Amino acid sequence: MADHLPQSPAKPTARRGYAFVIAVAGALLVFCAFLPWTGVEARIGAIGGVSDDMRGIDDSLGVYTLVAGLVTLVFGVAGLFARPLVAALAVVPGVLATVWLLMFVVDPPGVGNGVSVDLGFLSIEPGIRYGWFAALACALAVIALAVLSLVRGRRA
Repeated sequence: MADHLPQSPAKPTARRGYAFVIAVAGALLVFCAFLPWTGVEARIGAIGGVSDDMRGIDDSLGVYTLVAGLVTLVFGVAGLFARPLVAALAVVPGVLATVWLLMFVVDPPGVGNGVSVDLGFLSIEPGIRYGWFAALACALAVIALAVLSLVRGRRA
């Protein structure tokens, strides 16, 4: 009785959903490049402190990560409007962004030699800021979503 009704294309819609989420993750990765990635904080006793932050785009590795985010965004949009499996190519800029983020944290610029100083009344501490962690989360999400898009696309 229901043989004449067309079947709903649930699988291509789900694959396009992956492409959309990959595009969003790419846009978030671009946004994270403008957030603080590293900084130095100095505190003087009970008076308070001062901090100096460095954004991701202030370093070449941050700019590379920004470009990887833009490429991810392009792959996601192309997968959304063209072929959903094109979004799986976002795994390449996702992996590259992850490598660049890890290279950044190995020798972060702007924090000197990375040694903390605590003299009781004076404390100087370098550190990785929230923007770097957000960028790493976005890059890892891009990798996971691209792999899921590819695996789901092969099953369909």
